[in-house]
Amino acid sequence: MSDTTPRPRRQPSVHRLPLAGPLRLARPSDIWLKPASSVVVATAIPNLVLFSLDRLDLVMYTMAGSLCALYGHNLPYARRARSIVGVVLGMLAGLAVSLVTASLTDSTAVLIAVGALLAAGQKLLCDATRIGPPGPLIFTFVSSASLFAPQHLGQIPGHLALTLGAGAVSWLVTVAGPALIRREGPERLATARALNAAAAHAADPGHHTRRAAVAAVHGAWQTLLAAGRPTPVRRALEHLVVQAETALAAGTPAADGGVSEVADPALLRDWAARTRARGPVPTPPAVPGTAAELFGIEAERTALRPADPREARRALLRRLGPGSPLLPIAARALIGCALAGYLSSAVGVGRPYWAIVTAASLYQANVTLSWNRTLQRTLGNLVGVLVFAAVLPVTRTGPLALIGFCLFFSFAAEALITRNYWLGSVAVTPMALLVLEYAGSHPAGELIGDRVLDTVIGAAAGILTAMLVTNRRAAGRVAAALAAAELARAHAVQTLAARGPSPAALEAARRGLTGCLVELRDADDTAAGEWWQRDLPQEEVLAAEQAGHRTLAATAIRQGLIAPAPENGAV
Repeated sequence: MSDTTPRPRRQPSVHRLPLAGPLRLARPSDIWLKPASSVVVATAIPNLVLFSLDRLDLVMYTMAGSLCALYGHNLPYARRARSIVGVVLGMLAGLAVSLVTASLTDSTAVLIAVGALLAAGQKLLCDATRIGPPGPLIFTFVSSASLFAPQHLGQIPGHLALTLGAGAVSWLVTVAGPALIRREGPERLATARALNAAAAHAADPGHHTRRAAVAAVHGAWQTLLAAGRPTPVRRALEHLVVQAETALAAGTPAADGGVSEVADPALLRDWAARTRARGPVPTPPAVPGTAAELFGIEAERTALRPADPREARRALLRRLGPGSPLLPIAARALIGCALAGYLSSAVGVGRPYWAIVTAASLYQANVTLSWNRTLQRTLGNLVGVLVFAAVLPVTRTGPLALIGFCLFFSFAAEALITRNYWLGSVAVTPMALLVLEYAGSHPAGELIGDRVLDTVIGAAAGILTAMLVTNRRAAGRVAAALAAAELARAHAVQTLAARGPSPAALEAARRGLTGCLVELRDADDTAAGEWWQRDLPQEEVLAAEQAGHRTLAATAIRQGLIAPAPENGAV
């Protein structure tokens, strides 16, 4: 049996705020082309229809639905289909609130207050449902901009119908087409990432490569758990993720006192390449612990698939309720967006929605990440304003030129943003400004000046609020869930070691450990480090999950639920 002695807790530490690091370019995402091409197609279709009808002034409403095509590309298709429906409905709800508010009042103070409330609510709901990237920012951009657009109550149903129609196009582009071509595409990509990250760690062991591999393996399990009903291909992918976990264990003491076999980086990369390709999934040899690990994952899958839909709603309400680690971040968004909007209005910006959007874009899981986003957003927006000034005369030569540049910047934003957020913002900023041109030309100097002011004010107000409104619950929840999982595993081990344990005791121990592992995965998925607190114990979480799965399998063997196998390993 493994040692269950509690590990010493990490002491609080202060994360220094970097300057150059946040601006460095990274390698592009391996799926950047999917959201980039999807949003272009989903935008081009309604835009060209409106162009043929000579109603490009309505593009703002179809754009709200077209931007839904940015979501869900990292999700399995079954879950993606439901998620995009939720995204479209969420977009409709935020837009409806904004349009009704804009039609009832022209008070800037009221509009800013509603915008801040919407931004906070959108942040909370997106974090609770884990929809993203791009998370709540697209919702906040649409709802904030709509608050300051002239509106009449009688126009609202038609405008919402345009958004719903464009949202339907987004669903077809992001779900229906790709799912028909490659059913398990997202799962294969996530597994290939885990194998490549494990290969990188096996070739160059170190803290950085290990953390990257731990994150990739965790992400692969999350994707496979969300994929729905297991298929032969998904079962094969689960075996490959176990291989990636084995590579992570290379060089660490095994349960029998020996040392785990060192994985071959070349073989892992070969498996990754074949997994990403369209051919059959490679079949690796079984390694010690495979059966136990897969049984544990199946137990989690069963626990995560509530028989009653009401249970899923109750789980969501728990993530939104009192004591949730998400509430402090939502409070940041509310205070920061309101402060940014009122400061922008005070200095004379007539429609300060961009200050609200800038502040909302900064709020990440912790202050260090929020600081990084502040630097990236500020630089990207300021450079983007210069790009807008350069292309504006060309876009005013005709409507097709305007449509073409908007589509180009939509594609460029998704192509560049995974290299670094600031680089993507260079394309996002002119695109957002050009959308205003569909409703009529605005003075270029006023647009540029307001955007620069809003960027600086929004960034300053946002990071100040992030530093003042702390969030220490998230990491505390992970620590508590980790301790609970270790205690539940120890209890299960003691139950197994007892003479003639009763069936009820074995069942209670197995169910208790399964529930703790699900809670640990949920806590680790939602939390991140925070200023003035300890880092998240990612490696301990992965080790606890692996050990818990083996103990679950041993308990199930004792109950007669599964047959014993030589590779089940120690409990």
